[in-house]
Amino acid sequence: MPPAKDAEEAAVPWRPPPFEAIKAEQKAPLILAGHFARTSVETATSSGGDGGSTDSGGDDGGSGVEVPEAARRGWGRRYTRREMEEATAGLAAANVMGEGGYGVVYKGVLRDGTAVAVKNLHNNRGQAEKDFRKEVETIGRVRHKNLVSLLGYCSEGACRMLVYQYMENSNLDRWLHHDDSEISPLTWDIRMRILLGTAKGLAYLHEGLEPKIVHRDIKSGNILLDRQWSAKVSDFGLAKLLCSERPFVTTRVMGTFGYVAPEYAKTGMLNERSDVYSFGVLVMEVITGRTPVDYTRPADEVNLVEWLKRMVAERRVEEVLDPRLPEPPPPPKALKRVVLAALRCVDPEGGQRPTMAHVVHMLEDDQIQRDEFKLARDLSPRESDSYERERGG
Repeated sequence: MPPAKDAEEAAVPWRPPPFEAIKAEQKAPLILAGHFARTSVETATSSGGDGGSTDSGGDDGGSGVEVPEAARRGWGRRYTRREMEEATAGLAAANVMGEGGYGVVYKGVLRDGTAVAVKNLHNNRGQAEKDFRKEVETIGRVRHKNLVSLLGYCSEGACRMLVYQYMENSNLDRWLHHDDSEISPLTWDIRMRILLGTAKGLAYLHEGLEPKIVHRDIKSGNILLDRQWSAKVSDFGLAKLLCSERPFVTTRVMGTFGYVAPEYAKTGMLNERSDVYSFGVLVMEVITGRTPVDYTRPADEVNLVEWLKRMVAERRVEEVLDPRLPEPPPPPKALKRVVLAALRCVDPEGGQRPTMAHVVHMLEDDQIQRDEFKLARDLSPRESDSYERERGG
């Protein structure tokens, strides 16, 4: 378990139940079926001598001469630059899906008609090259329905490209912060489904693999969405491997401002609970529609985590909802349950945060209760009212 860190004030009037109650339920991984464990052995151990050396960005390892390294490690297909230019119509500006400090993402179509997203990195030097290798090595060897699939890559001369499955609904950041419509298409149920999928993907990385994978850059921009709004965690350029016998690894602090766990920011000590903190910030972002840090807001609302803690302490939870959230709003108890999960995730004591497996458990319980409420509501308004009274207590 990670050492205790930082000291932030907890919400007082509306305190979550004792953590012991949560720990009592954590007797075993809650979502990892046996085939996950088998898959992790087949995929994670195929990386040869990683041995949990978490600070290496990707040593060449292995000496296979007959079989290409990428094939042995399950990294997907190696594409030529010509194939990538054909797929994206010569990297046409009309096909640009997004751009950032890392490079440009294009929509493309392969020769077999498969739609793909092609990330063209700006350069092949220093950190950019290290991130490219880490992305290929990490995501190329894991498979989960809530992790984006790396179909292949291009490493030809100075060209560095990553080829992913195409996601019709872009990423979560776009719909939370860059959609101009008055009412968001993200209903409460869609938002909860996105959070549950993200949590399952992270739980697999943390508990379904050995060595486990710490993503290190969980944020709304790295949660991709398919046509059905199913979430897939992406961008593993900053990921670190962590062996089960090592409680943490000390590394250079990297990530996105506002999402980084306080103990990691202060000491550089990283483990999977750092991802849990970032996920807690993401939950708050999804509930409120606010960015983690927003300097356009009043001084006491700039930091999302501190603002939401204060709103909870003042018993104003219902006021934190995204104003663009479509009707109907969530039942008050459902909202409080999700806020509770978020507060647990951003606990200033890293060791007191729940595992992602337990977060999945909390969100699945909420899903079950919402489904039951919908059923009661469909039966009759009177049934719905009595159900709410029973569940609300």
